[in-house]
Amino acid sequence: MKKELTIFDNPKNVRRLQKGFFAALVLVMVAEAFVDMHAEFEVEQFFGFYAVYGFISYVSLIMIAKLLRKILMRKEDYYGD
Repeated sequence: MKKELTIFDNPKNVRRLQKGFFAALVLVMVAEAFVDMHAEFEVEQFFGFYAVYGFISYVSLIMIAKLLRKILMRKEDYYGD
């Protein structure tokens, strides 16, 4: 049986998607310069705070998921044959 290819199997499409995400990031960073953020805390007033905070949160989530996978993963034949 032949495996069905998806859009992400082509490296050209993956690069296009990455470029789109980076373009969106740049647009959001530029827009931040023109919007008053109404910060609750002093640290929120720094330019790019929300982008850095989101990146750190995302990376932390991935690291925690990798750790949980090692803790919770069972052997392939855990339920028997």
